[in-house]
Amino acid sequence: MALGVLMGWLLSGCASGMDRWVELEGTRYQVEVAADAASRAQGLMYRDSLEDGHGMLFIHDEQGPQAYWMKNTRIPLDILYFDNERRLVSQQRDVPPCSAGDRCPPYPSDAPARFVLELNAGQAAQIGLRNGAVLRISPAIGVPDATAGSQR
Repeated sequence: MALGVLMGWLLSGCASGMDRWVELEGTRYQVEVAADAASRAQGLMYRDSLEDGHGMLFIHDEQGPQAYWMKNTRIPLDILYFDNERRLVSQQRDVPPCSAGDRCPPYPSDAPARFVLELNAGQAAQIGLRNGAVLRISPAIGVPDATAGSQR
């Protein structure tokens, strides 16, 4: 009996993790979500790899100028910036790792953004990503609407 309960709990945990995805140009990525200041600051620092088909979605409270950097990040990344309507407004492709601490350069968006998606370097080119593409976000992530304060 206990084994059955444990297996059910483990399977439900795995399933809920699989519900955290984004889709871009018909390609789905499993994502970790960074929706608070602490998780956004940590990001993908100190990791040696990012599994294929995975990424990290950063959700900001409001749309505005964004700039990300690669401090203590060991994985080359594509950094993709999306506005409130989830349209791609800026891309920083093939951003190299940086071990220079506070001397790592920033990679700003070209327009105000609310969502930032980090993927393994080369993914944007592989899917032929162009500005204006729309990011679909799994309902399981529960992104608050920036204008109405409700869930979208």
